[in-house]
Amino acid sequence: MAAAEGSADGGPLFAGLADVSISGDIPVEGEITVPVGSRSPDEDYSTLDEPVKDTIMRDLKAVGKKFVHVMYPKKSSALLRDWDLWGPLVLCVSLALMLQGGSADSKDDGGPQFAEVFVIIWFGAVVITLNSKLLGGTISFFQSLCVLGYCIMPLTVAMLVCRLVLLAGSGTISFIIRLIVVVAMFGWSTLASTAFLADSQPPNRKGLVVYPIFLFYFVISWMILTFTPQ
Repeated sequence: MAAAEGSADGGPLFAGLADVSISGDIPVEGEITVPVGSRSPDEDYSTLDEPVKDTIMRDLKAVGKKFVHVMYPKKSSALLRDWDLWGPLVLCVSLALMLQGGSADSKDDGGPQFAEVFVIIWFGAVVITLNSKLLGGTISFFQSLCVLGYCIMPLTVAMLVCRLVLLAGSGTISFIIRLIVVVAMFGWSTLASTAFLADSQPPNRKGLVVYPIFLFYFVISWMILTFTPQ
């Protein structure tokens, strides 16, 4: 109201500001000017105008890098930061197809059916993830599914080796070779998954998280070891 009355009388609107000064002892730093063409990195990076080929190649490279992280497991956040479910889906389908003992119409099929393997893998991964969250884990739901799914890769390789060994015969030597391969890949999958998930759990509850992971990969390993083609 005082300022309004002052302007009505013909005086300056902010007459008191003329006496305000900044001491020379107080440093004044920074810039208030913003370049017209400046943009953030997130604004510069856009995939809307990107060719489909480049998008597919970028996703394939990302999946390949995650496979490398599983083959050389170490405590890294790369697999957790850029999670996806493409790799787990491919591994699950590949493992289910190789565990398919024969035709779907065969009643004497030597291995579990495709749907059974698919349900066991995804249901087991969901149960482990829920157990981890209930125990106070800081990892997200889909990050855990991503890690558990990608760490099936050693067991998928074991299944491929077992199929090749079974082509030569199903004797004692064949069983010993398959047993060694499956046990080695079972340990690899377990160690790889725990290496990525260990830091996301409370220190006093890591054992309660590792045990379901152990059972999860043990069931898959048992399915691989006991598989006999038709």
